[in-house]
Amino acid sequence: MAPVPDIVLALEGVSAGYGDVAVVHDFSAALARGSITTLIGGNGAGKSTLMRAIYGTCRCFAGHIRFDGTAIEAEPPWQRLARGVGLVPQGRCNFPRMSVLENLLMGCYTLPAARRAPAIDRVVGLFPLLAPRLKTTAGNLSGGEQQVLEMAMVLVTEPSLLLLDEPSLGLSPKTQAELFEVVRAIARTGVTILVVEQNVRGALLISDTAIVLDLGRKFLEGPARDVMVDPRIRQAYLGGTIGQQPAA
Repeated sequence: MAPVPDIVLALEGVSAGYGDVAVVHDFSAALARGSITTLIGGNGAGKSTLMRAIYGTCRCFAGHIRFDGTAIEAEPPWQRLARGVGLVPQGRCNFPRMSVLENLLMGCYTLPAARRAPAIDRVVGLFPLLAPRLKTTAGNLSGGEQQVLEMAMVLVTEPSLLLLDEPSLGLSPKTQAELFEVVRAIARTGVTILVVEQNVRGALLISDTAIVLDLGRKFLEGPARDVMVDPRIRQAYLGGTIGQQPAA
């Protein structure tokens, strides 16, 4: 008998959006501990909205978001952060005029004072490139270094679920590859990762599972390598529309 997966995040019939408008509809999925899941879809498919619904920064109209078995859909973001849900949003989200160390201290603001130095030592050990740059102004780091810093700012709180929204956006192909290795290393520590990524191939190569969203609804879910070779998904990457035949 196959072992029962240790589910960290379970989404059950979730509909979410902004104001009175739902963008994501009746979405269900389960993420196992230490796994990497890539969320795929075109612009406006609802990927970032789903991320925000999990973190609590947009409205959940229906369904349940269960984290380690507890329904959290009514909780504010700070309470979800305290439980172990971390979000690295799309785009630069550090304090560019502050040093790397000061940015890491800002990430520690929810921790008791006695835990802050050990937390920073832990993430610097995970990301050695930060060690010689602790006094460097964050805005003077390369794009890839800033992305690593932003992940470190979230990881100081020791989340068990990490949400990454377009982590490689704007980075060179070489830096993207290095970043994906960092994401893989984070997962090896037992952190569950849900990633939205414009470099779909790069993300799928390090992922266990892929979920495809189309117009706010789940279109396909399966092992990442299987989804990568699905002809419908391959066509969509080349400019087609998921679920439709190309025009004659």
